Amino acid sequence: MDPWIVLLAAASSFVVGGLWYSPVLFGKAWNRENGGVPQAGHPAKVFGTSFAFSLVAAACFAILAGPSPGLESALRLGALVGAGLVATSFGINYQFAQRTLKLWLIDGGYHVAQFLLFGVVFGLLG
Repeated sequence: MDPWIVLLAAASSFVVGGLWYSPVLFGKAWNRENGGVPQAGHPAKVFGTSFAFSLVAAACFAILAGPSPGLESALRLGALVGAGLVATSFGINYQFAQRTLKLWLIDGGYHVAQFLLFGVVFGLLG
């Protein structure tokens, strides 16, 4: 596992997350679906912890992808993990929490995009 590629994958998904949850894309809708309550917590802690989770996810993806997975294989893995594991797991939790379909589509969609991006990074550079 190349730590630089893992770092790049984590950073790229962090950037996409910033855009995804910004007012430019889904930030306003996400905030409405969460009841319009601003998220608590110090931004440094929130962003630092989020980046650490992105690093763990990228490292786990690297292990699953193996060395030099190729773009098609890595994209297939990204779709499988993002849509088939992460988004569906969110869906289970969101049903019990009585969260909306729209919120699930936003949050689950981000993780599908995140893992597809991991597939691009590892498929092209791995």
